[in-house]
Amino acid sequence: MNAALPVANLMSGDEYRDSLRRYKPTVFVDGRRVESVADEVAFQPGINAIALTYDYALKPQYESLMTAIQHSSGKRVNRLSHINTGSGDLLNKLEAVRLVCQETGCAQRYLTHDALNAIGQVSARIDDARGTTENTARFTEYLHRIQDQDLTLGVAMTDAKGDRSKRPHEQSNIDSYLHIVERNALRNGVRGIVISGTKAIVTGAPYVHELLVMPCRNMSREDADFAVCCAVPLDAPGLTIVARPAGRPGEKLEHGDALFSRKFGQSTGVCMFDRVFVPWDNVFYAGEWEHTGHLTYSYATHHRHSCIGARAGFGDLLIGAGALMCEANGFDPGKETHLREQMVELITITESFFACGVAASVYGKADEHCDIFMPDPVFSNIGKLLLATKIYDMHRIAHYVSGGLIVTLPGPDEDHNPETAARLSEVLRASPDVPYEQRIETARFIEDLTAGYQGGWYSVISLHGGGSPAAMKQEIYRNYPIGSKVELVERLLDRGVAHDPDRAITKNRQPGKCCDTGCTTPGQAVMVDLPAPRSVRLPPTTPSPV
Repeated sequence: MNAALPVANLMSGDEYRDSLRRYKPTVFVDGRRVESVADEVAFQPGINAIALTYDYALKPQYESLMTAIQHSSGKRVNRLSHINTGSGDLLNKLEAVRLVCQETGCAQRYLTHDALNAIGQVSARIDDARGTTENTARFTEYLHRIQDQDLTLGVAMTDAKGDRSKRPHEQSNIDSYLHIVERNALRNGVRGIVISGTKAIVTGAPYVHELLVMPCRNMSREDADFAVCCAVPLDAPGLTIVARPAGRPGEKLEHGDALFSRKFGQSTGVCMFDRVFVPWDNVFYAGEWEHTGHLTYSYATHHRHSCIGARAGFGDLLIGAGALMCEANGFDPGKETHLREQMVELITITESFFACGVAASVYGKADEHCDIFMPDPVFSNIGKLLLATKIYDMHRIAHYVSGGLIVTLPGPDEDHNPETAARLSEVLRASPDVPYEQRIETARFIEDLTAGYQGGWYSVISLHGGGSPAAMKQEIYRNYPIGSKVELVERLLDRGVAHDPDRAITKNRQPGKCCDTGCTTPGQAVMVDLPAPRSVRLPPTTPSPV
């Protein structure tokens, strides 16, 4: 680390594990209560994944990627808790997420980054609406504490929702949405709010330090009690987490230990809040229903941008494993046309959605209420939509280039059976240059990633994580400048139609873009808006005389 710069207390992976032991949360997994999250076998693959994000931040070769200078404190902090203030930050975050997910499949901690940036934006928006600075000041103080202590945050956003056809305040079971039950409570001389309700699908819930509670939808005035955003320590009294195991640790599966998911995986949890007290210092808003849409939109955009990097890392695993399997089967995909076509398709899928993430970074711009940079929403949603729907094609291609051996090979016990081992090693070897053990190991690795429990899990989180494909399509259409394209064609047709702001298909317009300096400095957008062209009012065309 550069000794000239102040540095936050960057933990190692082992220190992260030790830090979890200081918390005493109420957590259940597999029908039993967990005594120590850090030592629970069922959670080790998830803990390993997050621990890697700590260790990589301490590696000199990754310093510029995995750490960043926080502009509000001047300290070097972990990239995954950093606030973006330029297109370069967005690009580096995208690359950092891809790097750690190449190793882990899903490093999970990038949700910390996405939520902090979104809450910073909504805090500034509330201040602008009120003519105050207190919300931003409260958030900044919280941000610096998280960065200085190098904590990992979970995002408790998706409510249980109950009857999907009804709004939060209309639910027969009010606890299907998290809500405020007391607004100025007093606990041990401290004022705050009291919340109850249920947050479902909370990534990494058992092994984070705190939860960021956020609304999952745009609220109405009648839903004001459900419009709450706050931070809750994992062991807050009244909070119960019912979690699923992370990965497949310790299981003896059909084809042996899961070669990848025994080491890395992800737990999710249902978080039930029963009159949980939150001091005002940890409340970012409570009842400001009119700002819920801004928060959910901002978070979704940041998170979908991060998901692009995450799934590109997973794509890297499939590309490498697919090439290894081709070689182990005795083929050079560069010479076998049908294998080369499949590998190129896998590469094209992975790099296409990653390219959308790069474009979203390059075309990113600062929020209108603060200096926090937002990735471009159209490119972010297109990239996320591509990975969500193409994940099944990625699995299909991995299966194609690997052959049926990945799910039909004998279990690993036969590798040590004196009556079968020698014969199997002879008949199941393909390329003379690749030992039997390596071929079988690669096949079992691909099975774990694509054809077993973990493969199905990756498909589902890719499809629904960060929102459904329908939500992304809605955002793409809502933000895409179709109006600019319509006016382009009308201009070419010499229609002379003046811009009408109430016309449905021309509401969304966008000025042209250019790089005005040829290079950028921190805090400067890479691409900036060109001056708006003057509206040209052409007279109606008259028919030429015959």
